[in-house]
Amino acid sequence: MFVDEVETRVAAGDGGRGCIAFRREKFVPRGGPSGGDGGNGGSVFFVPSHHLNTLVSFRFHPEFKAERGQHGMGSNMHGRNGKHLVIKVPIGTVVYEVPEDGGEAVQVADLVEAGKKVRIAAGGQGGRGNARFASATNRAPRRADPGTPGEVKNLRLQLKLLADVGLVGFPNAGKSTLISRISAAKPKIADYPFTTLTPHLGVVALSDDRSFVVADVPGLIEGAHRGLGLGHQFLRHLERTRLLVHLIDVSGQSGRDPVEDFKTIRRELELYRPELAEKPAIAAANKMDTVADRAPITRLAAHLRRRGIPLHRISAVTGDGVPALVEEMWRHLSAPEPDA
Repeated sequence: MFVDEVETRVAAGDGGRGCIAFRREKFVPRGGPSGGDGGNGGSVFFVPSHHLNTLVSFRFHPEFKAERGQHGMGSNMHGRNGKHLVIKVPIGTVVYEVPEDGGEAVQVADLVEAGKKVRIAAGGQGGRGNARFASATNRAPRRADPGTPGEVKNLRLQLKLLADVGLVGFPNAGKSTLISRISAAKPKIADYPFTTLTPHLGVVALSDDRSFVVADVPGLIEGAHRGLGLGHQFLRHLERTRLLVHLIDVSGQSGRDPVEDFKTIRRELELYRPELAEKPAIAAANKMDTVADRAPITRLAAHLRRRGIPLHRISAVTGDGVPALVEEMWRHLSAPEPDA
């Protein structure tokens, strides 16, 4: 099950109480205070892991709590610190804190580096025992500190896939077929809309040890930025991509105009987040093996040429034109950054 957004609650451990105690032993007059400190509460950490690709475990585990610190004891024995709670999450998880009053969520972490622990909720400090308060003027203090409470946070977790290239297009444009041809990914492929219900990642391996990651995002339709169709649920997965590939059905079987399809997808990207439409892009006219009328393709090529977007004519089913498209993707990805 692919889950890319969940809400959960984390609670760090409370600090243990300091102890009030006095040393009472035979032949030790005026032994003095001997109350130990309380232990610190355990903190909650998130660690990005390559071995996870969904947040499904949080759906069935809505609350996580670290261990509290033990209370201090007599004979100057300090309480044991609570164990930290380390939770693994997929790489690309963004953590938002949701205020109790229902206010706007605030981003607290963006977990993109594998293995790097990030503290999400800090454990409470252990209280001081009465031995800490002994002085020349107060030799029998009857004071100890309570431990401080650990942080408790309501969180919203969003997963944004880490991919170099994002495939976008209308339902049944052939995105799943293409990613299955250029990588080892095996998404469901069928001749009906919205076959793909979840994003898929595929690693494209080229010669000379070159490789990059492609994301197949479920088909977008007009109004996706407002929540129509399925694509709106997964538009966030395009935010981390460096290159967008517009896959356009030019077979004529859909009854849609290829130029209008391209305009619609670009408009939805811009309305969802303007910087998405500004990402580098290339286009692929798919299903060339079934084309009867080439006039729409000519108009599409002219439209893209005016915008400086290269067009590749391919057939994801037969593989015609696909190697050249993949090499074009690599050229864009290997080009130096504009501000480098």
